[in-house]
Amino acid sequence: MASQSVARSESIAAFIPELERLITEAMDEWKVPGLATTVVQNGEVALIRAYGLRDVEAGLRVTTDTHFLICSITKSFTATGLALLMDERRVDWKKPVRDYIPEFRLYDAVATDRITVRDLLCHHSGLPRHDWIHMPSDLSPAQMLAAIRYLEPSDDIRSTHQYSNLGYLVAGMVAERVSGQSWTEFTRARLTDKLHMNVTFTVEDLAAAADAAVPYAMDGDTRLRAKLWPIRTTAAGGINTSIASFANWLRLHLDKGEFEGQRLLSPTLIQQLLTPRVHVGASEFTEYGDVHCGLGFRSHSYRGERVVWHTGGHIGWSTLMTMLPDRGVGVAVFTNRDPNPVTEILANHVFDRVCGKEPIPWLDRLRERRRKFVAQLEIDRQARKAARRLNTLPSHDLADYAGDYDHPGYGRITITHAEGQLNWAYRGMSEPLAHRHYDTFELPEAPGRLLPDRLAISFSTDREGNIASLAAPFEPLVKDIVFTRIPAGDCMNPAFRQHCTGTFRYGGTTVVVGQDSDGQLTLTIGSQPTHKLRPYQSRAFVIDELEGFRVEFHLGPDGEVDELFFHQPNGTFEARRASR
Repeated sequence: MASQSVARSESIAAFIPELERLITEAMDEWKVPGLATTVVQNGEVALIRAYGLRDVEAGLRVTTDTHFLICSITKSFTATGLALLMDERRVDWKKPVRDYIPEFRLYDAVATDRITVRDLLCHHSGLPRHDWIHMPSDLSPAQMLAAIRYLEPSDDIRSTHQYSNLGYLVAGMVAERVSGQSWTEFTRARLTDKLHMNVTFTVEDLAAAADAAVPYAMDGDTRLRAKLWPIRTTAAGGINTSIASFANWLRLHLDKGEFEGQRLLSPTLIQQLLTPRVHVGASEFTEYGDVHCGLGFRSHSYRGERVVWHTGGHIGWSTLMTMLPDRGVGVAVFTNRDPNPVTEILANHVFDRVCGKEPIPWLDRLRERRRKFVAQLEIDRQARKAARRLNTLPSHDLADYAGDYDHPGYGRITITHAEGQLNWAYRGMSEPLAHRHYDTFELPEAPGRLLPDRLAISFSTDREGNIASLAAPFEPLVKDIVFTRIPAGDCMNPAFRQHCTGTFRYGGTTVVVGQDSDGQLTLTIGSQPTHKLRPYQSRAFVIDELEGFRVEFHLGPDGEVDELFFHQPNGTFEARRASR
């Protein structure tokens, strides 16, 4: 039943013809192939319509049962599921995450102990997006959880709003630990089945559906068919459903936790979900008040009305759910095109009409902006070219850059060299690298593809001039992510290591190189303690526990190891072989 405490609003029925004209014009301007929308008013579905094509090439039309990937609107389901467990006193979202997931770790030990489930739900962890941990969706949830401890924060815990899909991955895992079910099983049993919603949770399920949209991306002003890119952070963005099913989600929240006479959640906890908690930012438009984040929902004021909402966006998808809780009105719009403002244009028009106000000409305002944006794209391309330092060369032969480079959170980048070209490979993606300037290379543009396009890859050397690491700005709010080169070359060869053993002399000091039971080299200088030598690159080794100290073995004319060099912060020193 509808809430009895809502303000009076105008019926949407009288404005449907003008809304449909707006939809047609907006879809044409933004080249949206397909769209589905619903309006819920006073506890009932007042409008449910579908427009355009779910598959342009096949000529298949959108229906109200067409499934779309709703992306981050999924977060409202994750937060609501945890509210159910809160209602049952099985979860307290004011408690630390580690109470539920003991192995959870952040980069900072203090933040690890302090961060709560509620902090995750309102994006208040201090951790920026770090989206290339969960993209390109090749890692399991357990692997992503383990990677989080190596991700640098950009601010202190609870100091600022920073959107985090990884935070919702962890929030979903809290629900799993407490319920004893997978997040998808829990969400079906406790929410979507009770709401008679037809949902799936993978792009594989979406591709197999009889009535499903396919995604489209934009390259400037050209629309491209895109792939179905997976979202493995399912609790952050993985739900697929239709507009017909989603209307029931709006009804649940507008009716304060009740659906068709059954109470799923207390009004108090519904209110807690929707309550503004963390300031996000201000809008450039005077019609909007500042945006705040709640728990799985966002909020702002629009022309004096309280609005609660969440968007969803991914390559080829743009969705919106938005509600006027005080008037019992909700709007959802799904499209199968890259994030675009058509969803907001339509929702605002509905809100203007039901509130008895003359509609703001959002289409006209944003159409002008879109056209300027498209025109700016080529200007930006030329600006990037102009920013290059011309007539520069790499400091090394290209083959010297080839190797494997690791980061404990982000994983491994492999650089290969063939036919005068470097190639970048990373977690299933592979692209040629173009030289930008000096020791910086870059990936190509890749509209409509899951790729960190135009990513700059900058190589660095150690004191001896060896290529030792590469850095890439995977997360713009922190320092470039540094990948350390993996040991390679003779230092990894057991036969070579055997040839390195023996006694060397540096002045009057005896230097003994031995081997331990694992075949790894050891170093003893005079009467000092024995150190292990860890493989570094080529014929060089790191002296364990001595930061910045390395040993490099050299071959004589006979191909045997006849001397070693100590590379230290204060210089390079030679020791000659005394005996084998």
